Amino acid sequence: MSIKEQIERAQIDVIATLKAYFKQSLDTDETVKNATQYGLFNGGKRLRPFLVYATGEMFGANKHDLNVLSAAIECIHSYSLVHDDLPAMDDDDLRRGRPTCHIEFGEAHAILAGDALQTIAFELIANHQFKCSAQTQVKMIAQLAHASGLKGMVGGQGLDIAATDKVITAQELERIHKLKTGALINCAIMLGALCSEKADKHTLESLSTFGYAIGLAFQVQDDILDVEGDTLILGKPQGSDIAANKATYPALLGMLGAKEKAQNLIQQAHEALANIDADTTLLASLANYLIERDH
Repeated sequence: MSIKEQIERAQIDVIATLKAYFKQSLDTDETVKNATQYGLFNGGKRLRPFLVYATGEMFGANKHDLNVLSAAIECIHSYSLVHDDLPAMDDDDLRRGRPTCHIEFGEAHAILAGDALQTIAFELIANHQFKCSAQTQVKMIAQLAHASGLKGMVGGQGLDIAATDKVITAQELERIHKLKTGALINCAIMLGALCSEKADKHTLESLSTFGYAIGLAFQVQDDILDVEGDTLILGKPQGSDIAANKATYPALLGMLGAKEKAQNLIQQAHEALANIDADTTLLASLANYLIERDH
């Protein structure tokens, strides 16, 4: 099975878990409920859920537990996209080829949809009866909170806003993306590993090195595609980052330098996997796929 087919399989599993949540009775305003689902079921790659499954299955974690963790992290990621698209943030009208949540439902309902998705993530983990210990369950909740907050994704977004219209260094850009993008990608890997309760400290450290390397490589490739990609394939306007005066790797390093950066990061990722005593073939294939993709 190809890496693309493996990712598609993960998409099916996580979407089924998320849809099950919305099948329950939710006595609330229909518009905000529809906006929440619109922001969630948006045709994304579901990369983070795939990483939860790939890592968890590598260490023999329970599949039902991984379904919940994958759904939770996808809720966090989806909330971040809904809020990123808002006029006060990136002010985007298009996300994955269709109107963004605030364009479809209005700004107020998009804000509420993002808020709802964030809380659903922690509700899913807190309410599930995991096969692992309660102590591990709390660790996983803490891991997701850390990666989502001021020391992770939110902190990175804050740094990104502060850097708009300013000249920054490649090191400063790396710090932004390590938090904004890398923290949640790394968290997906950590959740899968923690859930198994079989990964030792050395293994977790190697997985973290791998996670941050592919997280940054993912962002470098996004920056490259923003210049070279096709709007129809990307699902958003080509050149949108440049138009918004955001710092990008091609702008700082040149296109050749950005592509070399991506390749070096993937090499670092493979070196980290070599330190793990398990079958890391799927994670290695995913690393290569990240810089070969066209959207």
